[in-house]
Amino acid sequence: MPEDSRLQIEREGSVLAVRIRGDWSLSERVPSWKGCLLKVVGGKPGFTEIRVDVGDVGAWDSSLLLMLFQIRDHAEATHASFRLERATGWLREILEHRRVPRVSARAPVSRDRLRFFTNIGERVQVFFQAGFIWLAFLGECLFGVGRVVRRWRKFRWRDSLLSMQQAGAMALPIVGLISFLVGLILAYQAAIQLREYGAEIFVANLVGLSVVREMGPMMTAVILAGRTGAAVAAQIGNMRMNEEIDALETLGIQPVDFLVLPRILALVLMVPLLTVYANLLGVFGGYAVAVSVLDIAPSAYWFQ
Repeated sequence: MPEDSRLQIEREGSVLAVRIRGDWSLSERVPSWKGCLLKVVGGKPGFTEIRVDVGDVGAWDSSLLLMLFQIRDHAEATHASFRLERATGWLREILEHRRVPRVSARAPVSRDRLRFFTNIGERVQVFFQAGFIWLAFLGECLFGVGRVVRRWRKFRWRDSLLSMQQAGAMALPIVGLISFLVGLILAYQAAIQLREYGAEIFVANLVGLSVVREMGPMMTAVILAGRTGAAVAAQIGNMRMNEEIDALETLGIQPVDFLVLPRILALVLMVPLLTVYANLLGVFGGYAVAVSVLDIAPSAYWFQ
């Protein structure tokens, strides 16, 4: 069947009657809607309604849909009403109830602007998810402390002692070295300025207040977070990968009571002791500079 015979256009006053018949397949050439319309209407459309009769259509595929979409888009562009006659259920549903949304060319959507708001939304979502996870972990720890208080005999004290050794005794060298160097550097930097005014003795005051109030606790916390915290995270993460934590839950054992609380107890007890140790080593570092560089008597430094 010639391609023009499958698409017939007639003008009836202000109504444009379109008749579609025959078989439609993508393997065959599709008639040109604009070409057929130009033969009938010319350059002056002047119609208010487009009626499309598809009652004589045989076998069809998406090529028929493409033609109908072109006719409907032309009707919308010319502000004419679109009417489909003698259409089957599937064809009418596709055309009338499954309309393809279009974005107006007058108001283009900026991808950069959408990406900006998308990044903000993703970061806010990640922030709240991390907050909920942290709150859930804190709640589990609080409930675990309650269980330990009620059943303290079942608490794994041996694991807590082992964690105390790893977080406390084994951390003494690095904490002592860092604290000593911090006190030494503070005293040396202060001595350069105080020597100009003959106030070298106040190096002891500066080192003592700086180390005890700020540098000692802060350096201890930093070292424990980087050393002990990383070791604990790696150990528990390895247990998670090996499904050991899932095995504990299968056996009815609370992972928080078994793994977390002994380490928390060890850190709670060891951090104050390590802080005192770091303060002493920091003050001793300032003492080394005061005695060797500033020629201050040891008794005067300790008295000050």
